[in-house]
Amino acid sequence: MSSFKMKVALAPVLALLLLTACDGGVGGKTSLTNTSGAPSPLTFDFFSVDPSPNWNGMKDEVGKVITAKTGIILNGEFAVSGGQDRISLMAASRDYPDIVSPKGELSKLVDAGAMLDLTDLIEQHAPNLKKLYGNSMNRLKYSNEDQSIYVLPTYYAVDQKYFDAGGGFGIQHRVLKELGYPKVRTLQDYENVLRVYSEKHPMTDGQPTIPLTLDADNWRIMITVTNPAFLATGAPDDGEYYIDPVTYEAKLHYKRPEEKEYFRWLNHMYNEGLLDQESFVQKSDQYKSKIASGRVLGLIDQDWGYADAEDALKSAGKAEATYSHFPVTLSEDMKDHSFQDTGFVSGWGIGITTSNPDPVRTIQFFDYLASEEGQILMNWGIQGKHYEIKDGKRVIPAEVQDQKTNHASAFQRESGIGLYKNMSGRYGDGVKDSTDNYYTTNFPEQIQASYTQAETETLRAYGASTWKDLFPKEEAFPVKPWGAAYNMPTPGDSDYNVIFQKTQDIIRKRIPEVVLSSTDQFDAIYDGLIAELNQAGAEKMEKQYTVLIQNRVRLWNAD
Repeated sequence: MSSFKMKVALAPVLALLLLTACDGGVGGKTSLTNTSGAPSPLTFDFFSVDPSPNWNGMKDEVGKVITAKTGIILNGEFAVSGGQDRISLMAASRDYPDIVSPKGELSKLVDAGAMLDLTDLIEQHAPNLKKLYGNSMNRLKYSNEDQSIYVLPTYYAVDQKYFDAGGGFGIQHRVLKELGYPKVRTLQDYENVLRVYSEKHPMTDGQPTIPLTLDADNWRIMITVTNPAFLATGAPDDGEYYIDPVTYEAKLHYKRPEEKEYFRWLNHMYNEGLLDQESFVQKSDQYKSKIASGRVLGLIDQDWGYADAEDALKSAGKAEATYSHFPVTLSEDMKDHSFQDTGFVSGWGIGITTSNPDPVRTIQFFDYLASEEGQILMNWGIQGKHYEIKDGKRVIPAEVQDQKTNHASAFQRESGIGLYKNMSGRYGDGVKDSTDNYYTTNFPEQIQASYTQAETETLRAYGASTWKDLFPKEEAFPVKPWGAAYNMPTPGDSDYNVIFQKTQDIIRKRIPEVVLSSTDQFDAIYDGLIAELNQAGAEKMEKQYTVLIQNRVRLWNAD
């Protein structure tokens, strides 16, 4: 019997035993402490569709404190390639972990009856969560028809203000320095830099120099291949869709003529020998291994996708081979929308399943993490060890900052700082606590302190203090009333998901063909891609998604 199934089988027995400590069901009062006053120990199975390579079973320094404060230990399992199949298996088998973070697969679990409605639990047992979400509680509701709260949003923070950029088009600092910090604004500028440097340096440490490489392994194709198509052509991130900002009509973003020209540029880079020929066959580990070797000049990625490789470069004393972040677009009249304000976004988060033996203890665990004490612990660590108080301000000592910057993975695995941020609701960057300190360490002064010397030199050369300074600001765009479309639950009782999967299969097969085709075949293959999507039912799917977007706008703006 699996551990999940054993939990399901024992749940009724555990529930009966808990009656001695509970006041009746989910709404009752559960004792958090034993007779000694310490929290009663309790272990929960937890599954997340996202990877957590530095997870240490809560044996890290922060994890030990969380357990001491709450009595809770998480038996965590983290997917490495999306976790969709695992969620589907859970829904089909009715074999659930106690706590789950299903990301875009939530509807499968809701349709299976696997998720508890958290509304009353929050109201009765989670004052910190109530305070955190405040007037945004409407955005936690599942839909207009089902206004249950099934997850606490964790992927977006409350009142988030971004102070730095981690995406865009990256170029090694040493490349920029040797070329005199040239202008990098358009795809043509970006291409010129990679071409000139690679022609001067065809070999790097005895291996062929790679001007540009991509990671198309499984879902990562969206991050480094297809998502950049809308960002580089003046559209915001709404996943696989472009949403008309006036009518809220949705269409697959690949249908935008501007994006065809972006893929034409990738095709050109391939045919010019500037794009790694292994881009569509290599695995993520191979991609990161190439980056860690120092021979990849350019990346189109989010920094979390190659952080391990950059850590290796920094640890080896090769910080000059790490990467910048530029808002590159097809032409200068287009603006990168990375920082368009979405407002507070819900949809993806963490929830409690019907297999959970003690929902009250679980929501109280989440509530501790959402408290001021819990937020400071998760983001800053332990006072006296990871930070100090000087003149009323939290300060990270130089030696600790060095470990965070140059040995990030090892530091996180030991300290636990940052490992728990997606395990409850959280305050965003720029929000201050009751002591007038920031909840997170992501604010301008601390961000600048975390940069390597190579980064600081590059930023100075471009007249910037942070990477965000190079990007269009939030004020350049209106707030998106639908938030971010990619994290919206989709109905499991229609053919939408079937059609969507068909379109995804087509995209993941045909986009590599588009990029790797000969120049004279490009138009025919790209036009064939669009025709094939429509034949698979894309237009029907787009109409269904349009209704979902319009419904979300009504729900989120309800009084």
